[in-house]
Amino acid sequence: MRRILIVGAGQAGLQLALGLQAHGYDVTVLTDRGPEEVRGGRVLSSQCMFDSALRTERALGLDLWADRAPRIEGLGVSVAGPESERAIDWVGRLGAYAQSVDQRLKMSTWLELFAERGGRVELRQVTATDLQNLAGSYDLVLVASGKGALASLFERDHERSPYERPQRALAASYVHGLGPRPEHDFPAVRCNLVPGVGELFLVPALTEAGPCDALVWEARPGGPADAFDGIRDPAEHLRVTLELMKTFTPWEYERTRSGIELTDAGATLAGRFTPGVRRPIGELPGGGTVLGVADVVVLNDPIAGQGSNNAAKCAAGYLEAILAHGDKPFDRDFQQAAFDGFWRTATPATAWSNALLGPPPPHVLELLAAGGALPAVAHRFANAFDDPADLEEWYFDPAKAAAYLASVTADN
Repeated sequence: MRRILIVGAGQAGLQLALGLQAHGYDVTVLTDRGPEEVRGGRVLSSQCMFDSALRTERALGLDLWADRAPRIEGLGVSVAGPESERAIDWVGRLGAYAQSVDQRLKMSTWLELFAERGGRVELRQVTATDLQNLAGSYDLVLVASGKGALASLFERDHERSPYERPQRALAASYVHGLGPRPEHDFPAVRCNLVPGVGELFLVPALTEAGPCDALVWEARPGGPADAFDGIRDPAEHLRVTLELMKTFTPWEYERTRSGIELTDAGATLAGRFTPGVRRPIGELPGGGTVLGVADVVVLNDPIAGQGSNNAAKCAAGYLEAILAHGDKPFDRDFQQAAFDGFWRTATPATAWSNALLGPPPPHVLELLAAGGALPAVAHRFANAFDDPADLEEWYFDPAKAAAYLASVTADN
């Protein structure tokens, strides 16, 4: 029986661990927090998982919240004008539903499930030296947590990493009591773009206490919405969130007037990080190697909602590669090939995430404006969150965008 060590208990690490376990592999997971600590702790992230990523969970029987989480059926875009009015406003239908499950709930449950099925979970902080000492006992070591010194094992890929500093300051709140958008009667992610300020996302979600909504500010560093540094009190975090909504997205603030409250004492999160790509093979101090997983090697800003989706797809791809490799050694060639397969999936998601961080070029503004009059454009944009590769055909290039708009207009 082949022995696999996975460092990290997030979306990719646990999905991969449970998948390998189901195929008879001897898997150990190292993590710094147990399930109860995760479940009762602070929010880990915001996320919305779309159909192709959700299918990787269903394939392993891990879609444990399908009957409880809100079925997100659409994705809408609003662009604020100079007087905080909606200059652009529309919603597109998704081809298949998406869902968002608080990772505190998901990861704690998956960690318990892995242990109940006989997997070994070791609670400990891990250093590069620890991995060097452990590596000889395993056929393959995967690092699915890039916190602290472990990230330094993986060299930054400067050609694939255009940013040298954080491009957004992030602030999330999970709340109960948010009212519906009066314009539509189905759950939808709302993306609000405020030029010069940042973006506000509202995501129907599920947490331990039941259905809720995530309010997520992506503030331009140094701008008026970059206001959460130093805030430790959750109530103050929510107050600032609402004040920014009132000022910059009053149409969304109206949804809070019936009274909203945080889902729990740990329902807020703030921070910032530099997006980038790293080389997939980490070099251990004594000469061994480890393979980086998901965010460890491809870390995108959340602006395009691709983090958990990439993680699920990475786990599915690595699982397939490991199973196909049989009894052969997991050498550098295997590790590079496994990552290359993931990078083919992650490339369009990364390109889109990076593009959205900059000011939209004129042809993109034309596409966004067209979404209000042409449902086909709204539909295609919404479904690009599930399949970013489609964007190459109509979004990035001005000539392709013009040809697409002309064809859609002719059909109408």
